[in-house]
Amino acid sequence: MMKLLLTDSGIKNAIIRDALVDLLGKPIAESSALCIPTAGYGGPGADPGGPWRFVSGRSPSPMTELGWKSVGLLELTALPSIDEARWVSWVREADALLVNGGDALYLAYWMRESGLVELLPSLRDTVYVGLSAGSMVMTPHIGEDFVGWRPPTGDDSTLGVVDFSIFPHLDHPDCPENTLAAAEQWAAGIAGRAYAIDEQTAIKVADGAVEVVSEGHWKLL
Repeated sequence: MMKLLLTDSGIKNAIIRDALVDLLGKPIAESSALCIPTAGYGGPGADPGGPWRFVSGRSPSPMTELGWKSVGLLELTALPSIDEARWVSWVREADALLVNGGDALYLAYWMRESGLVELLPSLRDTVYVGLSAGSMVMTPHIGEDFVGWRPPTGDDSTLGVVDFSIFPHLDHPDCPENTLAAAEQWAAGIAGRAYAIDEQTAIKVADGAVEVVSEGHWKLL
């Protein structure tokens, strides 16, 4: 399985940055990245400014502006119209995939439709860095509380790359409804283990081992 750094709000602090460097196995300045803004278009309240801020490094969630050797843009909705061998080579050459937040089900749909999801198991040296919905997409389910865009299947299932679920933005001032009590109620309807995490927290997955890295608050539910 590829290496994962599932963040709530990007590389917000030194311990999350250290986890990223550890997964890369080399400095960020020597690593190439592809950023994937797709999820930012999918939610009911989406606007074109969100993906632009993510891509340009002007969002409050640091991802593209970390000092990478190079950063490219991979838009999943475009991939079905591009020769597969070309975009697969782009992905294989990247050290990291930086995956935007937005709508997790929309992202899951386009990861499947584009063919990227079929490529993921072979990317053993690539670091997948998720932001909010970009992290949640790797879980089995997101729960009805986080359903915005409704996929053709009609359910809340995501990719199931990991065996736990994520309740993001715990106690964030912009998400006053995301309390620990709400997280516990959400978790009661989720099969399997789940983590509630705040913006100073990420979940690192490497060689099957799961580690929470945090300078903030989180809880295993």
